[in-house]
Amino acid sequence: MTLTTAAKASQAKRVRYGVAAAGVSVAALLGPQATPVAAADTCPDVEVVFARGTFEAPGVGATGQAFVDALTARLNGKDTVGVYPVSYPASLDFAQAADGIADASTKIEAIAASCPSTKIVLGGYSQGAAVAGYTTTETLPAGFVLPSGISGPMPPAIASHVAAVVLFGTPANWVVDLADHDAPPIAIGALYAPKTLELCAPGDPVCSPGGLDRAAHSAYKDNGMAGQAADYVVNALGGAPAQPQQNV
Repeated sequence: MTLTTAAKASQAKRVRYGVAAAGVSVAALLGPQATPVAAADTCPDVEVVFARGTFEAPGVGATGQAFVDALTARLNGKDTVGVYPVSYPASLDFAQAADGIADASTKIEAIAASCPSTKIVLGGYSQGAAVAGYTTTETLPAGFVLPSGISGPMPPAIASHVAAVVLFGTPANWVVDLADHDAPPIAIGALYAPKTLELCAPGDPVCSPGGLDRAAHSAYKDNGMAGQAADYVVNALGGAPAQPQQNV
């Protein structure tokens, strides 16, 4: 997507495109923050573009950091890893998740243009998983109006630069509707679905049908799923056939 500064500043009021997790109870579900890894100045072998969850401090958040640490450990210096924390408010003003969609897509397109050999990994946790999921969208709902300055979804050619997509605690459709009645369901684009891993901890009320365990939503940083996502990405980076997965 191509943005003007004015469009980016105003799009939160005009677009119901990004969604948070868990309605007003999301604050109780999130874990502590972590300091993000800085991206390299030169083109890295791998670039992680990650969106944090609601109320987490700017950066990649605790789940994002756990995933980055696990991935870096598994690559063991074989590949250089850059990290880009998606910039957006991550607040209960759910419409402002559109800022994250715009920022993530702009960054991905910039990497593809300036570092074509870099393999991009797109990820997100909770509201950030909604941001990342919407970023892969290839078609817009009927009647959906984009703010001026945004041309539409990322060009199809960009998909070849994205090696994998990893989503933690992606909001279920009913959560999306609760957060914003005008927001469409999160639909992974067809070019990205074969290389997307969606992880949902058992009992997580944000993503698991009938889930009642609030603690499960904040457990991704230490429940082993960050490592599971890292394994998935390592396989994708190594050229193994990607298999779409959903762990609920």
